Amino acid sequence: MDYLKIHATKTLQGKVEISGAKNASLPLIAMTILAKHPLTISNLPDVVDIKTLLKLLSKLGADCDFSHKSVRVDTSTINETKATYDIVKTMRASILVLGPILARFGHCEVSLPGGCAIGQRPIDLHLKALEQMGAHIDIKAGYIQATTPNGLHGCEIIFDKITVTGTANIIMAAALAKGVTTITNAAREPEVVQLCEILAKSGILIKGIGTAILEIHGSDGTLLDIKDFDVIPDRIEAGTYLCAGAITKNELTLTNVEPKHLGAVLSKLEEMGSSFTITNDTITIHPAQRIKPVKIITQEYPAFPTDMQAQFLALATQAEGVSIIEEKLFENRFMHVSELQRMGADITLNGHTATVNGKTELSGTDVMATDLRASSALVLAALVATDETNIHRIYHLDRGYEALESKLQKIGANIERLKE
Repeated sequence: MDYLKIHATKTLQGKVEISGAKNASLPLIAMTILAKHPLTISNLPDVVDIKTLLKLLSKLGADCDFSHKSVRVDTSTINETKATYDIVKTMRASILVLGPILARFGHCEVSLPGGCAIGQRPIDLHLKALEQMGAHIDIKAGYIQATTPNGLHGCEIIFDKITVTGTANIIMAAALAKGVTTITNAAREPEVVQLCEILAKSGILIKGIGTAILEIHGSDGTLLDIKDFDVIPDRIEAGTYLCAGAITKNELTLTNVEPKHLGAVLSKLEEMGSSFTITNDTITIHPAQRIKPVKIITQEYPAFPTDMQAQFLALATQAEGVSIIEEKLFENRFMHVSELQRMGADITLNGHTATVNGKTELSGTDVMATDLRASSALVLAALVATDETNIHRIYHLDRGYEALESKLQKIGANIERLKE
């Protein structure tokens, strides 16, 4: 098993190229099930979650050729509609195949999902919406068994709470359904917007893209003419490297980035004293030499993203004053706090709120990654800690960050990947 060894780095400088967005890539790969012909998706991140979903498609019978950040997918050869536990257990996003498989073939079996343990992410909202669209659903022996005796039909769906994966799943199902589906309280994340935009370019009329109310006019079973496309840049990876510049107080430039997707992150970094030079596809951070404390509440897009909470918590340990970070989306997403405390961070937890007393001197030690974003928080803390930090269980990190240690090495970080 791999681990990262990191020493404090006083000087980072240069450019970091941001990879394609993992959270956009996954629904877009699942979307290929709706295509009538092969297509190529480019600017994919080379991370474990992408390979896992492509492996799942391959087991269903699709032909997937992944090389050099692009994949050629042919789903015309799919001859299986059962997504088995051995793959689904490793990644919750595997549930994204449920909507498109059911819409295309009229039946499917998908194992109940697994993945990292940041909290409960129930799929009941997905299933309730599919039932409203005419699906018959049973859960037996750990599998969702779904059929559509009369096909899927459009209807009005109101999500009780915002669900990104649920919104994507129902959008894909609605694309092949008969009639018009309206989704109220839809997720507005850029990753959902790109899914809608690609479907719209493929002949599906979708009204309200980027808003909380989507109206999708289905094709009544006709497969789609989906053209080749590029995945949008990863806003969470970009935010993580911005935090690297902020916590080490070094100027860094990000390339291949979409600044408009980072509004809440940039706003909070500005509150903490940083400033920015921004172009259409670059962001240069000019960090504060005295980091100010901050108050953060995680909420759905366009508010502050839960996927950046851990990184900002690490940054807050170096702010001069008391920062308050409230996690509103996932109940177990403070598991990294105990590891940061091992490094000397002064953090108090009260329910879903973390109080961070800064500035504290962090000391390197052995720590353990507990989930994907917690891994990057420990990396950030290690960049400013005295002595040596060893971060274990970094398979979490590999699920969502492409070549993190290589990118950090190129800008001057003292970091290396080793075997246990």
